[in-house]
Amino acid sequence: MFALTESMSYYLCPHYVDMRKGIYSLYQLVKTDMKRNPLSGEVFLFLGRNRSLIKILHWEDGGFVLYQKKLERGTFEVPRFNPSNNEFEMKWKTFVLIMEGVSVRSAKYRIRF
Repeated sequence: MFALTESMSYYLCPHYVDMRKGIYSLYQLVKTDMKRNPLSGEVFLFLGRNRSLIKILHWEDGGFVLYQKKLERGTFEVPRFNPSNNEFEMKWKTFVLIMEGVSVRSAKYRIRF
C-alpha cells in the first residue's frame, strides 16, 4: 500500500503537463499521448513546465494513487530520451536519483556483479 518499488515499470510523460490536472486527466494522457494502459500497474510521471512539481500516477488494487511532490527550491531534472522510438521508460535508479535531487547526467554507475 502506497509503495513504489524497483519491480515496477516507470514512464515519464514526453511533454510538460498542466499541473492542475487530476487523476482522470492524467489517465487520459497516459492512454492517448503515452499509448500505455493506466490500469497495468505501471508508474507514470508528469512534470510541469517549471519542473518544481512532479505528479506520479499509479494503479493499485481498488483504485488510483496520485503522488505529488513540490520543491521549495530548485527543479527536477528531466532525463534525456530518444523521442524517435516514443519510449519514455525510466529505470528505478534514475527515478530515485531524480527524486533525491542528484544530477542524472553526471552520475556514474559502477559495475556490479
